[in-house]
Amino acid sequence: MGLNENAQTVTMTSPYQEHQPHRNGSDTWKLKDEDDDGKVVVQVHSKWNNILLSLVCVLLGVSLIMLLDGCRSSSDSWVLLGSAGSIWDWTSVSVVLLFTVLQAALYHLPVGQVSEGKMGCNGKRLKYKLNGLYAFLLSVALFSALWFCGVLRAGTMTDRIFSLVSAGMAISLLLSLALYLCPIHTHASAQVHYDNTADPLLKFALGQNMDPRLGIIDIKHFVMVRIGFIGWAMMDLNYLLTAIEMQNSLSLSLLLVIVFHLIYILDFLIDEESVLTTKEFTDEPIGFIMILGEFIWIPFFSSLPVYFLLQRPNHIHFLSAVPICLLFGIGFLIYYLSNEQKDGFRRNPNDPAYACLHTIRSPTGRRLLVSGWFGWVRHPNYLGDILMTFAWCLPCGFTSVLPYLPTLQCFNILRQRANEIEDSCLKKHGDAWREYCRRVPYKLVPYVY
Repeated sequence: MGLNENAQTVTMTSPYQEHQPHRNGSDTWKLKDEDDDGKVVVQVHSKWNNILLSLVCVLLGVSLIMLLDGCRSSSDSWVLLGSAGSIWDWTSVSVVLLFTVLQAALYHLPVGQVSEGKMGCNGKRLKYKLNGLYAFLLSVALFSALWFCGVLRAGTMTDRIFSLVSAGMAISLLLSLALYLCPIHTHASAQVHYDNTADPLLKFALGQNMDPRLGIIDIKHFVMVRIGFIGWAMMDLNYLLTAIEMQNSLSLSLLLVIVFHLIYILDFLIDEESVLTTKEFTDEPIGFIMILGEFIWIPFFSSLPVYFLLQRPNHIHFLSAVPICLLFGIGFLIYYLSNEQKDGFRRNPNDPAYACLHTIRSPTGRRLLVSGWFGWVRHPNYLGDILMTFAWCLPCGFTSVLPYLPTLQCFNILRQRANEIEDSCLKKHGDAWREYCRRVPYKLVPYVY
């Protein structure tokens, strides 16, 4: 995003915050001051219909199980035609519940900073407890200790991968029903009304509250960070320990993917505050689709390349790993440095560090960056994201397209998001934005796209 104003529209911190099914991109939003009870209401004209919503709600989990099943050896039986125990058991439900309760308890750790986020409906900024890094480290330590002491076997958890997905679906459904039937109303949180229909399916699937809270726990922040990202890391750790138990399955390719993932997740948790300005966090209510995505899509789909390598080991030479590491490193640097430049320029465009950068004056009074990282492509941070996700799929080889699906989804969603941002900036900055696009003609990939 080649300007400081863009960062206020969407601050991209991670493709996996965007990697859920895009829910409200085609909806029309407008703010209504207050309803009859004095509560702030966000009016939404949704273009979703019941058939599409029903398909997404039902098929998301089923498609994920089929993708995971496709990673297994062709000699294994197809899980959906196997015994019912392969896709459901109460042990898996207990595991997901215990993980959720543990993360809720760790949310209350008396460590980490309290940061202010968006403005609440009561005129005060919402506050968030940012101790996700500590919660992650304690979760890893606890899981590793239980494994080392022989209390649990990682292979048993991996064998239950399909029932874990089913358990995540069930708990997502229960939590979403609770939010729908017993909505949490606070003075700081806006309600969402869909003005083109009174259909309860929209409120259930897309959400009817912007920022519901249980005590100090912001539910949207909780599911995005604690369930989604920490859940992703715990699945990677489980696969790593499974490979150790299997002895012959621990390979350089599997280690590379896990290390890349953990670097990415740790960077996100260290800069947890950045999630507070993402579009999903600031502009969208929380409903079944968002909760389901965080319980099953982020942890299981994001770790798909690791699961693929566990089922179909691919041994690569050390020399082959060097260019893969270089690609990931280049992507990480582009992502990190472009975000640093963007955020720093947004905070203080008069900082001497940016004196050598060329800008265009916008009719809004803002200045648009047209040099530095944003003179190269208009969305360099998105390019960095794509390179990183592609790098951690390469160790899987080229025998199947399955481990590359996260990269394809990443590119498609970031492409759509870039288009949305550019439409918004064109309306806001007019000729200044057209001039920026003329000077920097490429959106994502230099000389290609």
